[in-house]
Amino acid sequence: MTTTTFVPLSSVRTPPKRPDGEGSVQVALDPSVSIGTAKVFAVYGKGGIGKSTTSSNLSVAFSKLGKRVLQIGCDPKHDSTFTLTKKLVPTVIDVLESVDFHPEELRVEDFVYPGYNGVMCVEAGGPPAGTGCGGYVVGQTVKLLKEHHLLEETDVVIFDVLGDVVCGGFAAPLQHADRALIVTANDFDSIFAMNRIIAAIQAKSKNYKVRVGGVIANRSNATDQLDKFNNVVGLKTMARFPDLDVVRRSRLKKSTLFEMEPSPELEAVQKEYLQLAARLWAGTDPLEVTPMKDREIFDLLGFD
Repeated sequence: MTTTTFVPLSSVRTPPKRPDGEGSVQVALDPSVSIGTAKVFAVYGKGGIGKSTTSSNLSVAFSKLGKRVLQIGCDPKHDSTFTLTKKLVPTVIDVLESVDFHPEELRVEDFVYPGYNGVMCVEAGGPPAGTGCGGYVVGQTVKLLKEHHLLEETDVVIFDVLGDVVCGGFAAPLQHADRALIVTANDFDSIFAMNRIIAAIQAKSKNYKVRVGGVIANRSNATDQLDKFNNVVGLKTMARFPDLDVVRRSRLKKSTLFEMEPSPELEAVQKEYLQLAARLWAGTDPLEVTPMKDREIFDLLGFD
């Protein structure tokens, strides 16, 4: 039985003078593997909230505006780009392992796949369970893309990041992003996770350009709880998508919402995505946010 050994991170340098949060052991990003001129968005949110659906449809919306888009899935499930490519594509870690971690042997088509309306798709994947760090995977993915000059031909990069932020590895895409977008629903658990995410963004913003961009309300017919939280911490909702069956059916059909049978409700959702993409492309002011203490969220939303 062979054992896979992950090589040390090659895209790091001396830890920054100002750490990413109290007690952080994170290392700073090597400027040589920065993404460059593309506008970069990192999409976060509670696990199962619909980040991949949101990211994929937002990618298509950018492409409909004439932008060259690259979506990077950062989840071991590697299903971020599923509706764009109509299949589960091999991950960067898969293909690196196939060449014994010699990236110079890889071709672009080994890890970048064409998706609907020209969206370029990459699945970073993840290390074997319990044996590595997601930050390594993100770093190697960006390094590969840069070595093959793909980032020079891209206008928009969207990182679709797994679940809740529980360690610095999951927060690694924030080192590359201009704006972090948070997908949430109008419920306590989603908002609780969002509060942790904005704290992570604040920590990274001490050393990187990333700032909070705003909130995307997903599967939310109402926003009363979300509005209450936003007003306290300084967040703003940029777009809202109601709980529609057409969204569920789009996943079953391996399709983005822009490929589904036309209907008035679907056209409204498509318009919302196009407006969101246009707003993000035009540029958004960074939000000054103040995360709440865990107990404070319970007091605000958890009781009548």
